[in-house]
Amino acid sequence: MHKKHIHAWHNFERLINASKGAHVEGIIELKKYFKHFGYYHSLVSKDVKLDYFTNEFDDHLEKIVTGYQQHYGLPVTGTLDSETISLLMSPRCGMPDHQHDIHGSSSSLHVTQHYRYFPGQPRWDKEIPMTLTYTFCLDNMITYLSLHEIKGAFERSFAKWASVIPVKFVETRDLESADIKIGFYSGDHGDGEPFDGVLGVLAHAFSPQNGRFHLDAAETWTVDFEKEKSRVAVDLESVALHEIGHLLGLAHSNVKQSVMYPSLKPREKKLMLKFDDIEGVQHLYGSNPNFTIGALLESETSSSQSSIRGYSREGLQILSSLLIIYFYL
Repeated sequence: MHKKHIHAWHNFERLINASKGAHVEGIIELKKYFKHFGYYHSLVSKDVKLDYFTNEFDDHLEKIVTGYQQHYGLPVTGTLDSETISLLMSPRCGMPDHQHDIHGSSSSLHVTQHYRYFPGQPRWDKEIPMTLTYTFCLDNMITYLSLHEIKGAFERSFAKWASVIPVKFVETRDLESADIKIGFYSGDHGDGEPFDGVLGVLAHAFSPQNGRFHLDAAETWTVDFEKEKSRVAVDLESVALHEIGHLLGLAHSNVKQSVMYPSLKPREKKLMLKFDDIEGVQHLYGSNPNFTIGALLESETSSSQSSIRGYSREGLQILSSLLIIYFYL
């Protein structure tokens, strides 16, 4: 494999404990990071000069850091504490965190909805139940994973979304007619969202009905951590599962356990849709008639070491019933 590199904005350690009034090398890169991911958007009307940044930790940056901490449930310090820096340095999806719609709830049992949508809540404009076709751009693939391995990771990811909504995903070889087009690209690849090398932006996919799904070819992609020992290896299926959520219309969630949370650490897997992901996508498309909360609960408990394992069968049935009521309110 080719030699890898890491860009400057991935290395924010020097900024730990920086606060308002500080002048530290690297703050310019931090401001560019926040600009890229939408955090300066709400300040445009206040004449913030988005094309010129300095290394000063100014009032605007303090507000943005505070908002970032609030958004991700971090301790709200307004400073660049170690927990905030750690999240900023995590590899992540390239889609912005902001400039999206938040769906609220009036339910007394579910006061805060964490899932979010793109502006206008776009969805695929087809009759329910619908079929979406996808294809692989064979001129833009990686070669150290077999096509069979790559297709398998995507097939499993599409199946997980299809299991909760009345949408079927079917592979096609017709690049022109396919709804979803998948490929691996390096650097500036013509869509206005250039990739940045290893462990920065991992991938991006656009909202309906665009259908473009791009992965950074510079990453060390894998479907098996037992075979791939690299410390910077990225699980292909986990990233595919996240980006398909974007293709369906979901923006980023601030629920850390959810698939639609924007960051994924090297050698980490996220292979299970959570309640937040499911509720969000079902608001757009409705529920797959075969989907039940009980089945999801059984799947989660069989793949985790949570305390739920200690429940009796009767206890699980009661908990499942309560979750069904909770979920549909």
